[in-house]
Amino acid sequence: MVAVVGIAVGTAALILTLSIVNGFASSVENKLISFSDHLQIRHPDEQLFGERRTDLAKIVAHPNIKSASPFLEKSFVLRSRSRGGNGWLSKPVVVKGVSKEQQRAFLKKFLRAGSVDGVKSGEGIALYAGQSLAENLDLKPGKKVMLVGLGSNATGAKLIAGNKNIVDMLSSLDLEVGVIRGIYDTGLQEGFDDFVVIADLKELQQRFNPMMISGYDANVHDLNKLPVTVKELVNQLGFPFYGYTVFERYANLFEWLKLQKNITPLLIITITIVAVFNIISTLLVLIIEKTREIGMLSALGLEPGKISAVFMAQAFLVSLSGVVTGNILALSLSLFELRYHLITLPEKSYFIKYVPLLIEPLDYAVVSIAVMALTLLFAFIPARIAASLKPGTALGT
Repeated sequence: MVAVVGIAVGTAALILTLSIVNGFASSVENKLISFSDHLQIRHPDEQLFGERRTDLAKIVAHPNIKSASPFLEKSFVLRSRSRGGNGWLSKPVVVKGVSKEQQRAFLKKFLRAGSVDGVKSGEGIALYAGQSLAENLDLKPGKKVMLVGLGSNATGAKLIAGNKNIVDMLSSLDLEVGVIRGIYDTGLQEGFDDFVVIADLKELQQRFNPMMISGYDANVHDLNKLPVTVKELVNQLGFPFYGYTVFERYANLFEWLKLQKNITPLLIITITIVAVFNIISTLLVLIIEKTREIGMLSALGLEPGKISAVFMAQAFLVSLSGVVTGNILALSLSLFELRYHLITLPEKSYFIKYVPLLIEPLDYAVVSIAVMALTLLFAFIPARIAASLKPGTALGT
């Protein structure tokens, strides 16, 4: 019974480890891909360029491209009055102008407060801020904010050295009023929810850069062909276009996921070794307890091979019982956690609120077969010890 419980716990731990690692990687990848386009096409140094239908037509014509649309990004300092109205709260942001279709698709998934409707003419630019940014600047739907950015012809050097009075300095700035229409929450609190503000592309172009864009966003049918697709698009569009994928954009996060997957074999080996030593020690104890019986069977003419087969059968039954119990235990715990979410995670660090579990039948099958094979392989050692006992020695013990 102790051996069965030990193998069951080891098997369950091994399956749960694989389920959590695979579930975590899958959840984070899906989250990054769900709110970020699969690839972007830009000019060097994030320069703006004119929107051309021919360029967009070339991108859409690629067989692996599912959808594509232009976007415009501008850097601002977002200023909002504090709760008491006595001061201002400020934070650097990137306002990303996207098409109405893109905006609606994004907000349908992640909007937590506010509405998708625009603002009345003359009120200001309709903005959608992330949850983290809203908490830092005390933003809520309907609140007016100020966007402060460099004008199209101004640079940081000119702003500091070229302006001799406050009038010149203010004329070098882009000042615009915005209205917070909603708060979104993707779960990626650092680098997106606290930094990116969503706006309408046409509205942003009209206020700042008519007919100018930062690049093209695109989604593909087959993610496995994504690197090849980017290269082919860049070759078709020609210089000075370049492109990069979502995996390159968030390379640090995907490398982090790879590191977690690389640790998995070490965990598997460790847990498997524990299970193997468990079955070996159990059979060795059993041999010590049954030494006289082994000697009696040997004296009555039972062949060493059949004595060894008795202990191999015992090992098989113990291993089978442990593996089946471990599978049931792992599946029960997985379903229970998926249903009730008892184990929570800090979303700021892990990008998800609960421990993700991916129930994959192949993981259960591979772990079960591996544990069975290894326990039977190493059970051969105590079985041979039992078969090699001399009748006289065994009966005299």
